[in-house]
Amino acid sequence: MSISTPPKEDTGTTPAISGRAQSVPSSPIRKLADLAISAKERGVKVYHLNIGQPDVATPPEFFQGIREFSEKVVEYGHSKGLKVLLEAWARYYAQKGLDVEPNQIQVTTGGSEAVAFSFMLTCDTGDNVVVSEPFYTNYGSIATALDIKLKPVQANPDLGYCLPAREEIENAIDDRTRALMICSPNNPTGTVLRRDEVATVVQIADERKLFVISDEVYREFCYEGDHTSIWQFAQIGDRAILLDSISKRFSACGARIGALVCRNTQVMDAALRLGQARLSTPTVEQVAAARLMDLGEDYYAQLADEYKSRRDLMFERLEQMPGVFCRKPSGAFYMMATLPVDDSDRFCRWMLTDFSHEGQTVMMAPGDGFYSTPGSGRQEARLAYVLKTDELSKAMDTLAVGLEAYPGRQDTGKP
Repeated sequence: MSISTPPKEDTGTTPAISGRAQSVPSSPIRKLADLAISAKERGVKVYHLNIGQPDVATPPEFFQGIREFSEKVVEYGHSKGLKVLLEAWARYYAQKGLDVEPNQIQVTTGGSEAVAFSFMLTCDTGDNVVVSEPFYTNYGSIATALDIKLKPVQANPDLGYCLPAREEIENAIDDRTRALMICSPNNPTGTVLRRDEVATVVQIADERKLFVISDEVYREFCYEGDHTSIWQFAQIGDRAILLDSISKRFSACGARIGALVCRNTQVMDAALRLGQARLSTPTVEQVAAARLMDLGEDYYAQLADEYKSRRDLMFERLEQMPGVFCRKPSGAFYMMATLPVDDSDRFCRWMLTDFSHEGQTVMMAPGDGFYSTPGSGRQEARLAYVLKTDELSKAMDTLAVGLEAYPGRQDTGKP
């Protein structure tokens, strides 16, 4: 996300905070939280479709690991990660057909720290990473905080947000570009990149001697087709950086356990030093997370079936709403929908402050926060299908009524 640093405000005798801090944008996923709290205080039930917080139960193996933690002191762990987790994560990758050694894994404090580390490992101040937009909003926030630029290439919603043409990607690369970034299955669009799309990114990076940063947090959430990992492309070699997390596949968002994976020993040595700078990731949660890595494919199949049924319900209901446009996503648990509204941020706020249907309303994430190109996404919203189908159906009923009642209703120009 390219944001110019504002001048420091004159606050009298109080020192001004940094321009860097002023530049970090609010999260579109969380910025309306206070409005949702106020709605609940008024007695309105809020269906949370704004955030990727799964409601599927965390596997019991995680809690068993916590209960069986027997150390008398919760000590700092190794800055790279606990051996028990590194070895377990390598076994998990082996299940997926990916040959990853424990020493090629750096445990991070959630996937967000893995993103931050990947930017710090590849870029200096003022360098840039090319990424298709819309993109996960925290990519932009983290890049801004690090004084690194994201150079966007726009994916077309009419084509299901697949990657732009090779020429567009190449045109975005300049002499300060250090990496290409992909996310598949994608947050916020749910798009699953085809193998040929990933191969194109690899080929460009190989020719331009760039890193490829691949966010694969939603690997198990593929409903049509197979997931393609950057790790499967030998030609990119030691310039592939894979980002991962236990948050989504194991419904363990609050455990804050992620990973950065790379074959490049120089990258991994530097990642360890970054890890040392923040000491270590949570010890007990690492021990518990290790218990999850040996869950078999039956677990992942059941997980995918559950979310596929939710996806199908949400998509069918959105299709029935006049003026709403979206493509059925093939993965993750999000949809970007174009809504018949003048401004999605205004609409999302209105749904929380001025509207309720049978004592209920819906919270969504405004679409413009997933773009860095000014003016983009103003009629889009991200909806997360993280509720059970009966709750999701009620949320869709409520959204349909809200769209009809909204005073700023406006034609999208979509069929």
